[in-house]
Amino acid sequence: MLQHTNINIMAMADLFQDKLEKSKITFDKRNTEEGFPKIQKSNTYTGPEAYLRLLENKDVDAVLISSPAYTHPGFMEAAVAAGKHVYCEKPVAPDVEGCKRVERVGNRIKGELSIVVGFQIRHASPYVEMVRRIHRGDIGEIISGELHYISSGVPIKERDSMSFDEARIRNQYHFRALSGGILLDQGIHMLDVCNWALRSHPESAVGIGGKKGGPDFGDAWNNYQILYQYANNINVSLHSTQIGPEFGDVCARFIGSKGIAEAHYSGGVFINGENQWDSGVLKCTTQELTKEQRNAGVFLSSLHDSNANKEIHFIRSIETGNYLNETSSGVESTLSAIMGRDAATSNKLLSWDETYFSNSKLDPKLNLSQFSR
Repeated sequence: MLQHTNINIMAMADLFQDKLEKSKITFDKRNTEEGFPKIQKSNTYTGPEAYLRLLENKDVDAVLISSPAYTHPGFMEAAVAAGKHVYCEKPVAPDVEGCKRVERVGNRIKGELSIVVGFQIRHASPYVEMVRRIHRGDIGEIISGELHYISSGVPIKERDSMSFDEARIRNQYHFRALSGGILLDQGIHMLDVCNWALRSHPESAVGIGGKKGGPDFGDAWNNYQILYQYANNINVSLHSTQIGPEFGDVCARFIGSKGIAEAHYSGGVFINGENQWDSGVLKCTTQELTKEQRNAGVFLSSLHDSNANKEIHFIRSIETGNYLNETSSGVESTLSAIMGRDAATSNKLLSWDETYFSNSKLDPKLNLSQFSR
């Protein structure tokens, strides 16, 4: 945000002192490069109530919530109560109960604050144009969809000298109650694109998965294969994995009666069929750009402007008073991922209503008082 908008990083909060100090070096450098002072030490806060101390700071207008997912509902509630604008990373929560808390927060702000959720793909120019053409009918009646998020594994960080709670928090992605698991951390991006393209959420889900080949530490699965059904009998498959040394394809593909729309993180965004279209993002991910291609504005990544556009959109909403509220779509995409995850782990078909009205809650069972200073 500092790179693309007129902001000053004023304050920081983290549970752990070492994490805060490491990040402060980066943020101070960013500030000074833009002509702002370094973050005052008095504006840095650590411990389990650090976020509350930050929210008491009158110089803070907006906050970025990038802590583990289990904190998101509580942090968002506190930020809004303090009158701060919020950029919250996805997912909005790891469970249904948390999603409903965020939903209530969104209903309370009544156009008085901006709350956005970190689904930056909706601001990537190639995706925006592809979805616009899908909505226009360029691929005809949508028959089915295919979603892929094939990621490399996340290694376990050193934990021998830590308490069990600290080791879990520092390895949060391996614990379902802390992060929500890989469907909520990674696969959710493709589900959000799908909900956006289909203008709805899935009505039901069934799936399988497991943690074969993964570390012994943690309970989060490292692979899911989910079948979703949307309205009008649109069937969508999602394949999400987080294992091994190699990062694979991230893709959303929509098959229609007149063509196929396809979007990859790196590998092109295009439509084949009766209404051909290409975004100009290179389809070959191993190819280097020529000087002519760079001059012509050709890109290797379909996300080349997504972060900048999202950040500018958020800050501009605050500057102009045209506040944003993305809690509804953020909750919808998070619940879509939760429904798929829970369908797989329970080994049964789940409907949207069953998921929504389950009010399920994941208890991280953390004793945060041990981290008080």
